Amino acid sequence: MQAFLSSSILTNPCPRSLFPRPTTQSQLLLSSVTGARTSAATARRTVQGDGSARCVVTPASSSPAVAAAATEVPEKMKAWAYDEYGDAGVLKLDEAVSVPPVGEDQVLVRVAAAALNPVDSKRRMGKFKATDSPLPTVPGYDMAGIVVKVGGQVKNLKEGDEVYGHISEKVLEGPKQYGSLAEYTAVEEKLVAVKPKNIDFAQAAGLPLAIETAHEGLERAGFSAGKSILVLGGAGGVGSLVIQLAKQVFGASKVAATASTPKLELLKSLGADVAIDYTKENFEELPEKYDVVFDAVGQGDKAVKVVKEGGSVVVLTGAVAPPGFRFVVTSDGSVLTKLNPYLESGKVKPIVDPKGPFPFSQVVEAFSYLETGRATGKVVISPIP
Repeated sequence: MQAFLSSSILTNPCPRSLFPRPTTQSQLLLSSVTGARTSAATARRTVQGDGSARCVVTPASSSPAVAAAATEVPEKMKAWAYDEYGDAGVLKLDEAVSVPPVGEDQVLVRVAAAALNPVDSKRRMGKFKATDSPLPTVPGYDMAGIVVKVGGQVKNLKEGDEVYGHISEKVLEGPKQYGSLAEYTAVEEKLVAVKPKNIDFAQAAGLPLAIETAHEGLERAGFSAGKSILVLGGAGGVGSLVIQLAKQVFGASKVAATASTPKLELLKSLGADVAIDYTKENFEELPEKYDVVFDAVGQGDKAVKVVKEGGSVVVLTGAVAPPGFRFVVTSDGSVLTKLNPYLESGKVKPIVDPKGPFPFSQVVEAFSYLETGRATGKVVISPIP
């Protein structure tokens, strides 16, 4: 762990950044960390054994607002960022982004792994710019890593804790400007949980948004023991977890799921009783009806044809027709804590796409792969940097 933490120190103390000094309000946050932290810390230059210098931050006092980290945290970090909306080509690797300030209810996490989600792509393309945080943006919602600093109101976490979580409470409404595709990210304590010991950082990073979406969708649909469910897109990040939660946590009587031919065995290994090859069968033409249909791929118009009377259709993307409904997940660390025993026992397993994890240098390639819609499980970036 110590080696992992110490690897975060940047060798260039004052590298050039994609983010200029603040000239507009939209640039202020990513450029003003030093001023925001004046009361809690002061910057200094330290000469290392090889004669090079580095910028570090040391506590100016024993202020309770931000507890000093046992391992020095640099002022600057490597991060992927964009200052305009567009395709994956707008992403740039910036080696001099300011480490985000830590709020009183937050922890600063040294990110070990991060995961990509379709909502990251939609956000980058400006699909919800009206409610987005200001540009420039360090993207990323999901992460796993080690706590290196805690705010004064943090109660249950401490430096050195291995945690994972989805860092923005509301995915579409004011998501954090400092995301998880960076060496450090600041996140509210209530949004993260201690990482299960039996899974690694890459596996943990792929879980939060997907498993919280799966869990919240099942709860909103009123799913319970003895009910049946059809999962559309069962091999995807959310779908693979819906299968497992429905079976292992909610007590489903029957789980069916769709996928392409090469992924049918994966569906069965996750607990699906019926694996439907969508390249050979139209699920909406099959005679079976289900209490709940969980549509993770945008086929809501077909999903409503196979739901029982009085049943529910959860739709994550695409058109919604009654009795279908759509929701936006709320990040909640207590859900992760609740599900940790199922992960620790192996009843629920994280699925990382076999093409990954992608190295930090290949974030653009990872997004391009995610956007093909062919990923199995989650697309993960690890190690960082």
